[in-house]
Amino acid sequence: MLAAAGVTLLAAGLVAALAPPDSMALLTIALALLGLGWNFGLVGGTALITDAVPLAQRAKTQGSVDLAVALSGATGGMASGFVVASASYAALSVSGGLLALVLIPALIAERRQAVAEPATAAGDASPA
Repeated sequence: MLAAAGVTLLAAGLVAALAPPDSMALLTIALALLGLGWNFGLVGGTALITDAVPLAQRAKTQGSVDLAVALSGATGGMASGFVVASASYAALSVSGGLLALVLIPALIAERRQAVAEPATAAGDASPA
């Protein structure tokens, strides 16, 4: 889910950056991809939190994460105006798409850790 989020958000940024300024169809596609990628990331992140936090702490942790997501979205929305004013809409779109790719190395690192943990646990359980 997180890899799909990274790729979809990158696609949204590239479509938005390469679209002609008067192309309503491409802007609509870019915004649809942005919403889809955002939701992929939200679902993937929620699954990670659910797996990582004990049941007794899940509701409190999820509430804190939801607040952080909302504040990050609001901050990003305000900052985007400054980026467009100082650079361009294309610069904002490309930088947002590239930033989404940070999800992919994080996912790879998490997968490597998950694969290494059972091997380590199996090695600890064997008699000496």
